[in-house]
Amino acid sequence: MQVFRGIPEHAAQPSVLTIGNFDGVHRGHQALLQMLIDTARAKSLPAVVMTFEPHPREYFSPADAPARLASLREKLLLLAAAGVDRIHVCRFDARFAALTADQFIDDILVRGLDVHHLIIGDDFRFGARRQGDFALLQARGARQGFAVEAMPTLDVAGERASSSAVREALADGDLDHAARLLGRPYSIAGRVIRGDQIGRKLGFPTANIQMKHRRPALAGVFAVSVEGLGDAPVAGVANIGVRPSVTSAGRPTLEVNLFDWTRDCYDAHLRVHFLRKLRDEMKFPSLDALKAQIARDASDARAWFAANPFVLDRR
Repeated sequence: MQVFRGIPEHAAQPSVLTIGNFDGVHRGHQALLQMLIDTARAKSLPAVVMTFEPHPREYFSPADAPARLASLREKLLLLAAAGVDRIHVCRFDARFAALTADQFIDDILVRGLDVHHLIIGDDFRFGARRQGDFALLQARGARQGFAVEAMPTLDVAGERASSSAVREALADGDLDHAARLLGRPYSIAGRVIRGDQIGRKLGFPTANIQMKHRRPALAGVFAVSVEGLGDAPVAGVANIGVRPSVTSAGRPTLEVNLFDWTRDCYDAHLRVHFLRKLRDEMKFPSLDALKAQIARDASDARAWFAANPFVLDRR
């Protein structure tokens, strides 16, 4: 898969295109991407995705923007796994936000990407003040020679599959519901960095996953499986949150105590799959109280894995 920053001034070849944020690449996204790929293969053209960084809501209202389900790197990996041929990551800034709907069609769709077939969600809007819609795309496409097709909303057990629905399920700690909407357990990927060694001092060493500036979509203590340490996933217990018992920094962290793992894993890129919520994050009066609770969390997670051994067999 090829990844490009921005849109070329003139396309090198025609494309079949879809456009969206694709946060989390949930089952609705997956159905749209399959439709894109099937159409592209039938036309012997590349299947192309146009997405944005930052998310438009982060640009217009950063304080109220939703928590991201996936970092840009994770999103690109998920799109690659879906079979996309090319991705254009467009910087959403003042210049991009000011494009009129006609400029968007002329400069990006026609000249920049030479779109022959466009597949979009049924609620897609574009251009300054969201003035462009499906009807405008159809009218312009008929004049300029590209087809426009809408992907209807996908229902999962009677519920619309959407990024906001996944966020709500994660915020509620309903990981099974989130997994149904995603088609897989929710996960976070990142590089293992050096922490403050408090877990080691308490007898429960942890792998600290780099979160950068990310605001996580879930918080608490979870039974997790971890990929990236060998051929098979490793079971563990993870805390994701601000660690109120050990710091007042308020910066989110993801720490994983890997069961029966004694080797160094600094700089490894791991993917943490959240399988079962054990409890909310809490503040403890002392490190001894925190240590006792961590022991209980580890015991609860081990007991859950013993009752659900099949989860570690999934690839």
